[in-house]
Amino acid sequence: MPVYVYEYLDPQGEGTGQTFELIQSMSEDALTEHEGKPVKRVIQPPNIAGHWSDIKSKSMLSNENLDRLGFTKYEKRGDGYMERTAGKEGPKSISLDD
Repeated sequence: MPVYVYEYLDPQGEGTGQTFELIQSMSEDALTEHEGKPVKRVIQPPNIAGHWSDIKSKSMLSNENLDRLGFTKYEKRGDGYMERTAGKEGPKSISLDD
């Protein structure tokens, strides 16, 4: 189940900056009150964990690594022209003007 972040509201309905986390089912409605005080759910960016989320991801997507894993990659080299920079399959270049 996801963890949601809630913020306490002042009497005017503005956020106070005071927050708490709550584990809730996605099918449950958002809270409007907690401990007798008004609250709102705060939108949070997703937390994507794993080997793709760290600094190593740039080296994992390097042309050499993509080539080793059997992927083909094309990069734009000019207006309407792309050149293969990784992989052995497919044409060496692609002209988008044809």
